[in-house]
Amino acid sequence: MVSHLRPQSVALTLWVALLMAALWLPFLNYAPNRLVSGEPQRLSSLLTGIDWLWALIPLLGLLLLSLRPARTSTLITMIGLCGLLITLTLLLSGREAARLAVEGTPLARTSFGSGLWCVLALCLLMAAEAVSRLTRSVLWRLVFNVLLWLPVIVLLVSGQLDQVALLKEYANRRDVFDAALLRHLFLLIGTLLPALLIGVPLGVWCYRHASRQSGVFSVLNIIQTVPSVALFGLLIAPLAALVSALPWLGRWGISGTGVAPALIALVLYALLPLVRSVVTGLQQVPADVLETARGMGMGRAQIFWQVEVPLALPLLISGLRVVAVQTVGMAVIAALIGAGGFGSIIFQGLLSSATELVLLGVIPVIALAVMIDGLFKILLSWVTRGRG
Repeated sequence: MVSHLRPQSVALTLWVALLMAALWLPFLNYAPNRLVSGEPQRLSSLLTGIDWLWALIPLLGLLLLSLRPARTSTLITMIGLCGLLITLTLLLSGREAARLAVEGTPLARTSFGSGLWCVLALCLLMAAEAVSRLTRSVLWRLVFNVLLWLPVIVLLVSGQLDQVALLKEYANRRDVFDAALLRHLFLLIGTLLPALLIGVPLGVWCYRHASRQSGVFSVLNIIQTVPSVALFGLLIAPLAALVSALPWLGRWGISGTGVAPALIALVLYALLPLVRSVVTGLQQVPADVLETARGMGMGRAQIFWQVEVPLALPLLISGLRVVAVQTVGMAVIAALIGAGGFGSIIFQGLLSSATELVLLGVIPVIALAVMIDGLFKILLSWVTRGRG
């Protein structure tokens, strides 16, 4: 599986950065309430004798493995040690948060410090580097990532992190969080379906009429260059005027603000990558394959559905993957015009200077984008393998 047998310079660099972050940056922040700046808690002041032993085992193990060639057994062990270090880091943070909660008031907050965030990020990068060198299979990479996150999920479900400020915010706003998740998924699906219905036929039309491509792409490029906030704002007045002229539209939930302008803007942004992927995919179908299909007596419709579409499908899926991940991120901005979603939680946190509330909206957006990207990678791998 692994062909490069040389020292792992990337892993060694990440290990040095991880050690510096753990020793020099604040591990936790303790504050009497969420609106007050926290008092930094360094890792060295939180570890007991046995804690130091548990911390040194994965740290020294990762150092030794980073100095060795990237063999299969070495990389698998590195992934396991990264998962162990992530688990121990979160377990320690949960334990200390519970201790500080007993000593303080119910309003007290124990949040992750910059050192803890850096340790988690560097562990994930080190594990991702090992997984990328271990296998090129999308499915196996997914398996290793699931195994890496499994202990974290167990900690969350078991309640070990309930006293951490981020989890307290979630407990206090669970209904709001669930509603934001459903609205964000609605914005995603409500964007992808119309974008496919418009973008795919438009891409096929551009492919059939090459002389019209420049005009279509010019318009789509102009839309893409308009800032998202500006486009959302530009749609408010026309939609409000339309609803004023046709009141029955208001009964369907259409208005100048809210979901309607958000979906229109998101669909417009999705068209360029989708149309371009359709045109490029169809253009890359080899001419000799088309000539062979014609020689076999296949009609134009048969060639399109049985030859051109299957060969262009990987590029179409790649374009749809870009659109899906882009939409997850841009739907956050749609909260500015009342569309809801995780953006509403993020902006509420920014207005109240509540970092944990911001993270409560940011982290699910990142997780959702990563999961969607992974699902499209699996689909793309399956389609490509099916062609082979």
